Amino acid sequence: MPKYDYDLFVIGAGSGGVRAGRMAAQLGKRVAVAEESRPGGTCVVRGCVPKKYLVYGAEYGAHIKAAKNYGWSTGRVNFDWLTLRDNIQNEVSRLSGIYSNILEKNGATLYNERAELVDKHTVRLVSSGQEVTANTILIAVGGRPYMPPIKGIEHAIMSDDAFLLSALPAKAVIIGGGYIASEFAGIYAGLGVKTTQVYRGDKLLRGFDEEVRDIVTEQQKLLGIDVKLGAEPTEIKKSSGGLIVSFNDGSKIGTDCVFMATGRKPHTLGLGLENAGVKIDKSGAVIVDEYSRSSAKNIYAVGDVTNRVNLTPVAIREAMAFIDTVYKDNPRGYDHSNIASAVFTRPPVGVVGLTEAEARESYKHIEVYTTNFRPMKNVIAGKDERCFMKLITVGRKETVVGIHLVGDDTAEIIQALGVAVKAGLTKADFDATCAVHPTLAEEIVTLSKRSS
Repeated sequence: MPKYDYDLFVIGAGSGGVRAGRMAAQLGKRVAVAEESRPGGTCVVRGCVPKKYLVYGAEYGAHIKAAKNYGWSTGRVNFDWLTLRDNIQNEVSRLSGIYSNILEKNGATLYNERAELVDKHTVRLVSSGQEVTANTILIAVGGRPYMPPIKGIEHAIMSDDAFLLSALPAKAVIIGGGYIASEFAGIYAGLGVKTTQVYRGDKLLRGFDEEVRDIVTEQQKLLGIDVKLGAEPTEIKKSSGGLIVSFNDGSKIGTDCVFMATGRKPHTLGLGLENAGVKIDKSGAVIVDEYSRSSAKNIYAVGDVTNRVNLTPVAIREAMAFIDTVYKDNPRGYDHSNIASAVFTRPPVGVVGLTEAEARESYKHIEVYTTNFRPMKNVIAGKDERCFMKLITVGRKETVVGIHLVGDDTAEIIQALGVAVKAGLTKADFDATCAVHPTLAEEIVTLSKRSS
């Protein structure tokens, strides 16, 4: 008889957990996966997929307005929140079902309940009380929104709630300056909500290139968002007219909805990690080595729960490296450098590689190439939104180490540019590439040095 019930037990059925579970099952391993919510994880159920659909919904409204200058006439235009909400949730359910089917078709057992660690090899399924054992355990539970402990916080919503609102508010205050806050501010403004975005810093998107932060902060204002900087909420009160938010600068804002987008934390609370000797850092993230192995030799972790690079495709790559390491006798970690990513503000942001500040800290000689222009589509449309591009090179060969874009379609463009940065191409390689005209993307191969 086998020593353990399963060869691999995965806690969490998000993108990383499902990929690892499926691949292990295909190798003939006895696999079980437990998920306390719906298969698909943050990305599919309450993150990038439904959020991107909301962005599309907001953009359709802007397109309708812009169409007039392109000769299209429209009658009375109305937006129905419930139609968009329900259509998105139907798609989420379809995708979640696919994740379930992937596991089952490959022979993995799916437990639709929360799992917690009893010891290094034992997992308790909370709802049923069943205990099962596994030779190897993979933690892939992702993260959850963080809500600051201010007075009246129970009156606020978080990103998980935003997809399921029974009605769209007339006014909303979004607290935060990161990508989630900035994306939802653009969504709400585009859907007709009077939106205020409040952030404690001096500009949005901390951690991004400074010029990107400048232009995104200004573009938010062009969308009609009231951007309030240098302020933090201290209290939320319920009133007869809605909610009143008080701030540390003494100001107050009346609103119908307070949306807290103040960060995310690894979802490890109550997971029983201490029972298995799994160490976590002060944020609650599972501490792992380059092979995603925790302090317990048979327990691994991938994805947002490790708080390395919190992106869905990264979790999938980490899961594949885990499979190679544990089951294919090919120990390897995933290279987290030069990962392209996007922020779906309106317009979106696409970035890969180092910021200018990071490049200056690491290299003696750098060159910076930039452009800032109004895309031709926006000229006739009468829109003031601009496109910004920045390319950073280092050394005599001018190796490209960073690209930062803000503008329509830049989230799509950055995928291909990520290949170029990962491959170590130079500015000369970019210059030797013929432009595709007329496109927004052609500007990246015709950039000039930024004037000092």
